[in-house]
Order: sequence, then structure tokens, then C-alpha cells
Amino acid sequence: MNKVHTWLHGRWAVPAISGLLIVTSLVLGRVLEPSTWGDAFMIAAAVVAGTPVVIKAWHALTVKVIGIDLLVSIAAIGAVIIGNYWEAAAVTFLFAIGHALESATLNKTRSALAELVAVAPDVAVVLRDGQQVDVPAASVVNGETVLVKNGAKVPVDGVVSGGTAALDEASITGESMPVEKMAGDKVFAGTISTGGFLQVTATGVGADTTLARIIHRVEEAQDAKAKTQAFMDRFSAWYTPAIIVLALVVGVFTQDVVLALTLLVIGCPGALVISIPVSIVAGIGRGAKDGILIKGGEFLETSAKIDAVALDKTGTLTEGRPQLTDVLTLQPDIDRDEVLAMAARAEAGSEHPLARPIMEAAARANLDVAGLPEHTEPVPGKGIVATIDGHRVAVGNLALMEAEQDNGSFEDAGAAEAVQELAAAGRTPMVVACDGRIIGVVAVADRIRSDAPEMIRRLHAAGVKRVVMLTGDIEPVALAVARQVGVDEVRAGLLPEDKLEAVADLQRQGLTVAMVGDGVNDAPALATADIGVAMGAAGTGVAIETADIALMKDDLLKLPQALSLARRTVNNMRQNITVALLTVAALLAGVLFGGVTMAIGMLVHEVSVLVVIVNAMRLLRAQKDRGLDQYADRSGSLTTPDEVRTPQRV
Repeated sequence: MNKVHTWLHGRWAVPAISGLLIVTSLVLGRVLEPSTWGDAFMIAAAVVAGTPVVIKAWHALTVKVIGIDLLVSIAAIGAVIIGNYWEAAAVTFLFAIGHALESATLNKTRSALAELVAVAPDVAVVLRDGQQVDVPAASVVNGETVLVKNGAKVPVDGVVSGGTAALDEASITGESMPVEKMAGDKVFAGTISTGGFLQVTATGVGADTTLARIIHRVEEAQDAKAKTQAFMDRFSAWYTPAIIVLALVVGVFTQDVVLALTLLVIGCPGALVISIPVSIVAGIGRGAKDGILIKGGEFLETSAKIDAVALDKTGTLTEGRPQLTDVLTLQPDIDRDEVLAMAARAEAGSEHPLARPIMEAAARANLDVAGLPEHTEPVPGKGIVATIDGHRVAVGNLALMEAEQDNGSFEDAGAAEAVQELAAAGRTPMVVACDGRIIGVVAVADRIRSDAPEMIRRLHAAGVKRVVMLTGDIEPVALAVARQVGVDEVRAGLLPEDKLEAVADLQRQGLTVAMVGDGVNDAPALATADIGVAMGAAGTGVAIETADIALMKDDLLKLPQALSLARRTVNNMRQNITVALLTVAALLAGVLFGGVTMAIGMLVHEVSVLVVIVNAMRLLRAQKDRGLDQYADRSGSLTTPDEVRTPQRV
């Protein structure tokens, strides 16, 4: 009984019953004379299929909306009045089938959201009073220890407090490869353990999890209207009444009621109305599957027009973690380890951010650098001077070395040349001296991310004309990084407000600008840009909610992927609009020149709606990643970033 009730309230009940009545009418019309029973069943078919349409049309009229349902209702009722029972039944039956198919395929385009909801865990295993207790995931309290076993879903956001495991984070970051987790690592609700055992301290529960924020964002984004869609809604609000007036005028002048009713049917703008939202829903859904959250249709359209991308250097093009890159000896009686040990012991008393990579490198080399200097004297703008075992050790720039020698005859031992070469290579050099004698040079650099050059290449392939580096670093270092990654333009030595002005300057040049940054120092520039992009937004609630585009994984290649998706989606929208307009034009020509009936018009109309939806569903397919192949030359070797372009200084 429940199954029958469910079926009767399902999307296919109305077209199935109406279709059965039409078949019965056709059979009775051939068997019985006169055809009264056949006509009765045909009218019944029209009533069954047309009643939901009339009800929707009436509800729309009560809120002063004239829509497609009203056109079909008038046409069907008019056909019944003039005795065209077959036309009335066929129009309403086809409209019902189209509505059911439309509903089914639209649900498919929203599959990404359905999949996200499906991965939300219901149950958590919590450690309470030393016992493992199964509780609803939403009832876990922040700070409690949650156990995640092999094959189980992580029920909360949290930090691993014990154990190790590999987690499938595809629902959050779009990354298909499992990620190893151990003590101190963040984990997210909805991810799945593929092996191992974790103890997780809960930090986010229920609606406060990253997965819940993603679901909320995707729901809002798929319902948000693009500018083109808003225009289409306004167009439809005038177009539909205009079709009614046109049909009325044609009926009055030609005295052909059938022609007037046919015009109502072929004028249905169904494919036109649905052409844009179905593409937006599919495009945003595809992005969500790939770990790319786009705020809505308006931002999707804007992203498709991006022709300039502004990038911060530190933490975006580089790893944001300076490391020791060079240790040069300038005296024959001093080896590399001695230079590094001297520099590390002197920097032990320094608060400068470049001190840590020197000390860490010395520790990795197993050098004895324990303890603090007897005396430490920072020299602002130059470096640091420390007393170590009675020796005066200086680490800093050449100006500090000159001051240390202070004998009127500066001997750099080749330090000036080494400093110049290292700076030109994008490194920060520091000269090391002991008791006024220069013994070597150490250099620190923020390593360039391995995927940065490939990201720049893919941005250009995706249609971006200019990639601009905005950085507060000095120009030689910025230019060196730019040459390695292949950016078009460098603006160095910038303060946060300077970055804002740089973005505004690009916009004044007529460019549509996307800004990628860390969201803190770059906040003004991110707000000014046409599109603000937050990278590595997983676990960052503010970034997910406020960024125009949030890339869940800290993966540079997601940026060109997002822009390519936006362009594909907008192209898809244009294709759908073209299909819809051509369909209406073809049907209108068919009516004027004869041969197109109400039933044929409705059939073609519904086919066009399905074509539009199926075309949009192509966006749900994952885009094939050509990787590096498109950049290889004929010999199979890759073009190096230096060969791609020389950055412009600004």
C-alpha cells in the first residue's frame, strides 16, 4: 500500500496515467462508434495531465507572475472548448513528461550536493569514562576524544591526538589520493579512513564542521543568480505576457483559434528560462566535487572573464618557510661546517625570522650549536654581533662587515661578489665574520613551490593574459623568483595598501583581475579585486564563507582549473541560450508556413528543454588533465620558465 501511495505521489504518476488514458481513447475510438467514449477518455487524459499545470498557473497568478504554465493552461483549455481533444491531451501529456524528465535530470545536476550530504557521518565513537560509546555525530562535545577506525567516516573536525591512518579527503579537497595523518594533523568530518586508527580531539561539530560549511556554500551558490540569469528572468516576465497578447491579436485578425492556441504552445520559453540556471548548478556542482567552491553564478560569470591574475609571492608562489640554501667558505683554513656553526651560534640569540633556518640547518648537520652566546648585540638594518667563546662573531650585510673591520682598509675576501650572485639568484645572503675576518657567506631563501611554474603555464593556456607578482620583498629576489616561475610582471617592495593600488591600476587598464593571497596582509587587495581567491581554505570557516572562490586544497593547479571551469560553464550557458532561441524561431517559422500543430510544437519544446539540460550535464564530467604534455616541444623536453617570458619590472 505504501509503495502505491509513494508511486502516485511520484514524478511519473501523472504522465503514466494520462498516457494510459490516451491509449485507451485511441483504442476505443477505433472499436466503438460513435467515438463518444474515446473523446471522454481523451478529455480525461487532458484533465489528469493538465490539472497540476492549471493549479501552478493559478498559484503563480496570485503572486502576479505570468509563466509557462499559464500558456499551456490556456492552450489546453482552449483546445478542449473548440473540440480539439487530442491536441489538449497531447499538449498536457507531453508537458507532464517534460516536467518529469526535467525534474529527474535537474536532480542529476545537483548530484554533487547530494553526494556531499551523503558523506556527512551520522554516528561517532566517543571515548567517555574510558568506554567507547556510540553517539549521534551532532551530540559530540568539543574537546572530546573521538575514535576513527579503519573504514569509518570521521564524524567531526578535529586534531589527531594519537595513532596514524590514511584518510580519503576527496569530499573536502577533491583529492583522490589518501593522505597520511598523525599526531598534530587536522582532520575533517566526512573524510574516510582507508587504513589505520586515529584518536581525534573534536574542534568542530555539526554545523560548525568544514563539510557543513561546504554544503551550505554549495546550496547558496547553486541558487544564487548570475547577471545573465537575472536578465533572463526579467526578459521572461515581459516575454510570456507578450506571447499571450500576440496569440490574442493573431486570433482576432485571422479568426483562427487553433493558430492562436498553437502560438501559445510554441511560444513557451521553457528552454530559455532553464538554460542558465541548469548550467550554473552543474558548473558549481562540478567545482564542489573538485574541491573548488564558487560563491555563486555572478562570480562564476566574472571568473570566466578573468584576464589578469595577481599573486602574492610568499606562501603562494613560494612555500612560506625560508630554508638555508648556501654555505660558502671564503678562507682556506675554514671549512663549511665551521662557517655554518659560527652563524648558527650567533643567530641563537636573534629574533630575526631568518635565524631559525640557519639554526635548523646546523642541527640537521649534527653540529654542536647548543647554548646561547655570552653576549648578543642586534645591529638594526645590518645584522647581529655576538660574543662566542671569547670571539666576536658578526652575521649580516657588507655594511656590518665594514664596521667590524674599521681599519680604513676593507677586505671582503670575495664576499661582495658572492653576495651579488646570491641576491641575483633570489636568495638572501648573510656574510659571516669572526674577529673582523670574513670567513664565509650563508644564504637563505623561501623555496619556490614545485607546481608554481606549471600553474603559470596553465593560467596562460586558460586565457589569462597577464600574471602579476605583488610582493613586499626586494626587487632582486622578486625578479629571480619571477624568472623561475614565468610570471609576466613584477611589482616589488609593496605594502598592503600598495598591493591594493596595484590591483586597482590593473583594473583601470581594463583588465578583470583575480587576486590570490593569504587573506591577512593581502585583505585590501583581495577585496578590491574582481575575484578574491582563498587557497587551502579547508578548515578555515571565514575563507569558505567570504572568498569569491575558495580552493579547499593548498594546490596551485586548482586555480587554473577553477578559471577553466568558469569558462566552460559560461560557454555552456551560451550554447543553451542559442538552442532555446533557435527552437522558438524554428517553431514560429513552422507555424507561419504550416505543418506545426500544438502537439508537435509541445514535443519540440520539451525536446529542446532536455537538450539544454543534457548539454549542461556535460559539465559534471571531470575535465581531462593534459598535464605537461601541451608544453613539451617536439623533442619531448619541457620549456623552462626562463624560456617562457622575461618578467616586466614595475
